Formats: sequence, structure tokens, C-alpha cells
Amino acid sequence: MAFLQSNIPYFKCWVRKEYTHNNQKYHGEFLHAMVVAVTTMPKRCLSFQVIFTGAETYDDEEQQNVHGGAMWARMPITALVGDTPFEEWPKELPVWAAQPWDCMSHTHAVYQIERASPAPWMAKVDGEFYPAKYYFTVDYTDNEVADDPAQHKQSHVLELLDAGEYTGNIVALPNNRVRVTHPAWFETGVGAPDFRPNQKTYNSKDDVEYVHDTERVFNNLYSED
Repeated sequence: MAFLQSNIPYFKCWVRKEYTHNNQKYHGEFLHAMVVAVTTMPKRCLSFQVIFTGAETYDDEEQQNVHGGAMWARMPITALVGDTPFEEWPKELPVWAAQPWDCMSHTHAVYQIERASPAPWMAKVDGEFYPAKYYFTVDYTDNEVADDPAQHKQSHVLELLDAGEYTGNIVALPNNRVRVTHPAWFETGVGAPDFRPNQKTYNSKDDVEYVHDTERVFNNLYSED
């Protein structure tokens, strides 16, 4: 369980260059990078450790490679775009669309859901459904919000595919904004599932009858019937 930063299944991306210059200039320009780690800070969106590759200069003999190997910590998710050939660079998503729920805790875990990968996902962003590529999931604990069953959210990190002007943006969505598709395993449902968030915690001492029945409580391997 990590507190500050965790390695992730790394992926290549493009970084909006203005994020490397305090949003003061370079708007509309991009730097190539590898995304190698994630940080979760409460009340903020996911942020990432990136290593710049300088690949944007490889085919330009006149442009000097000054970024290859440079690193940047805590790059916000809205700065990242998938490593995809684009006819036009994607429009930046607002934070509330890219990650509708902020990180819930410093303490987190990173994992890939094997049975949900490499299956295509559907992602709901600003009211619209788009196909998406699943990268990994971030989950949270050690916080009253993260550990509240009515409030807990995971962050599934995805790249939007065939999403019009948003194609290529990296997003982090909870379960109620995504759907996994896999025709070999199940038929994808249509419409909203009839779900309601669970607001109850479950433990063995909730049942008054169990607590007052000492024979049942201490009925272990060595007890005499």
C-alpha cells in the first residue's frame, strides 16, 4: 500500500507543453513522454511522474533534443494525451470531466483488472459514451471518505477512443461512469443497471443474537459440543 507515489503499468503519451511552463506559453504544443508513476492527493485529480523522451525532435534535424530524459513529478491528468497519431490534437477536457471524483486519500493501491483487460470499455464523459482503452485502476483507503461504502470511488484510468474532438484524452472514471464490454464472456447490457449505492458496513458483531450466544461465539475447533 503506497502513501506518496506508486509505479504504474507505464504508458507513452503526449504532454500539453503549457503545463511545463506554468500555462504561460506553448499552448497547442506537445512533448512526448513516458508515464511511470502516480500520486494521489486528496481533493486533487490524479497526478503522474513522467519522463520526457524528446521524440518530438527525432525527425527534425533543425530542432535540438533538450527534453529527452528530463522528469516531471505530479503532472495533472488533464495534461496527458495518448500516444496516438492525430490529424488534430484533442481538445482539453475540464478536470470535472476527466476525473469527476477527486482522489480520496494519499494511501492508494494500483492494479490492473485482468478480467477487464484488454477488453474494450465504454466511458461516460460529460453525458456522452465513448469507447476507451483501459490502462489500470487506482483505489483508495485510510480516509473516512474512501472507507465509507456510500462514498468510495475507484479511478479507472482510460484513454478515450473515437471520441471526436476529445479522442486521445486520458481520463479517470469511477464504476458508475464506465462499462466493460466482452462478447466472449457476457452480453453487454443496455441502459442503466438497477443499482443503489450500499450504505451499510458488514461485520460479525452486528447480530445481537450472535453476540449473546456465547456457545456460538466460542464454537471453535477445540470446543466440546
